[in-house]
Amino acid sequence: MAALYRRYPSKEDLLATLCLNGQRTYIAETEAALADTRSPWDAYVDFLRRIVAEDTHSLSSRLAGTFTPTEVHAQLGERLQELGERLFERTKASSAMRQDVTFLDVGFMLEAISQTRLGSPERTAELRQRLLSLLIDSLKTGATTRLPGKAPT
Repeated sequence: MAALYRRYPSKEDLLATLCLNGQRTYIAETEAALADTRSPWDAYVDFLRRIVAEDTHSLSSRLAGTFTPTEVHAQLGERLQELGERLFERTKASSAMRQDVTFLDVGFMLEAISQTRLGSPERTAELRQRLLSLLIDSLKTGATTRLPGKAPT
């Protein structure tokens, strides 16, 4: 504990740093997926698996509101949204993804997955990947369950 407080003057500074780490990881993974030359679907699925494994949503989305964001947080937030939407739209345009799903649908699901915790860190990671597999299957073209309600905006 003492080592943490020597490095971070306050809990808020620690949370802000963790959020920056999550944002930077998400951006790096999105850029890697956009550079991936395989099919857009395969690149997107691997991207989703990596960001869930790296717990980027716990480090960014879930920490929002727990500290005062800086201009760097805002800039990275805009960048990660721009890249994430570009990757999502590229995948959707490939016709591999159902047309009634939105970028925010996936974001909310990833946030829900990041809240899953049970047992050891290894078991939590395993369960998160299991839930992600269910999400991935629901995103594919040909999914037969109609999405109720209006899409999130």
